[in-house]
Amino acid sequence: MLRILIADDHSIVRKGLKQILLDEFPAAQIDEVSDAEGLIKKVMTENWDVVVSDLSMPGRSGLDALQQIKVSHPNLPVLILSIHPEEQYALRALKSGASGYLSKDTAPDELVKAVQKVLLGKKYISQSIAEKLANTYSTGSGKSLHETLSDREFDVMKLLANGKSVSEIAEMFSLSVTTVSTYRARVMAKMDMKSNSDLTRYAIENNLI
Repeated sequence: MLRILIADDHSIVRKGLKQILLDEFPAAQIDEVSDAEGLIKKVMTENWDVVVSDLSMPGRSGLDALQQIKVSHPNLPVLILSIHPEEQYALRALKSGASGYLSKDTAPDELVKAVQKVLLGKKYISQSIAEKLANTYSTGSGKSLHETLSDREFDVMKLLANGKSVSEIAEMFSLSVTTVSTYRARVMAKMDMKSNSDLTRYAIENNLI
């Protein structure tokens, strides 16, 4: 029996994804969780054929969960589903071990096809992602400043650029203010910037917000 685990903090999204999958795989057993901690717990205690996970959930991010899952279950296919455009997170997700990356806008049309493909041990990527991957490995291609950041640093950078305070970000990620301040300091150092306004300007110019 095909076993699929869906992770998303919005109940209506989980129900919609579940129905799309059941229409194609009526005999499948599909379970749901609402956050990264629940996702990790389910993966560690039960067997699954494929995971479909949101990128942005309360507490730990979907990327954090993905990285932990791939350590203990390297062969488990994980599809990342997100409202974020491909150019922002797709390469990060794939490099972290995701089997594919889907925009929520395209999920109704592409989800079943993506699940079928990753169950065969293949990657599901769009043409635009394939081109970006090719460019990444081409000789002489330099990294943008934001590509030098870790996944968590990138999350913090985007939120700071959107005007969120350190304390607000700490609450969103269930982290201490000191920890988020450390992330902010690393972001500023790596990107050679002095203020949140600099981050906002950079994020706008690079279509990150």
